Amino acid sequence: MSKPLSPETMALVKATAPALQQHGVDITTRMYQRLFVDPEIKALFDMAAHESGAQPKRLAAAILAFAQNVDKLDALKPAIERIAARHVQTHIKPDHYPAVANALLPAIRDVLGEAATDDILNAWGEAYWFLADILINREVELYEGQVA
Repeated sequence: MSKPLSPETMALVKATAPALQQHGVDITTRMYQRLFVDPEIKALFDMAAHESGAQPKRLAAAILAFAQNVDKLDALKPAIERIAARHVQTHIKPDHYPAVANALLPAIRDVLGEAATDDILNAWGEAYWFLADILINREVELYEGQVA
């Protein structure tokens, strides 16, 4: 398990919630544009849900919920369970997470421009890998057929 997020990181992530509420779908849409340059990763996704806008909206809502609850992760446990189960169902593996980070963080800057300072992007990078670690560990348990 990764180390807990620092209070400074949590504060920066929480401070981005209003921007995510306003621009979250634009960010996730841009993230998927970046991510889908890899045809192997694109093949893992339900393109109908993506093209209808449902997938970018779901991810934007999940990112916003994380930002709003980064200091109270217990509130996110049901969502984390659903996401981990969906990832296992769609064959997401730990080696897919770097590609998402490499698409998401630049997408934040693409959409928010100068408002996405290096400090904010660094905080989101740390927060992303913190959450990714939680998901990866849960997904490993699910892949192994264990019940936590």
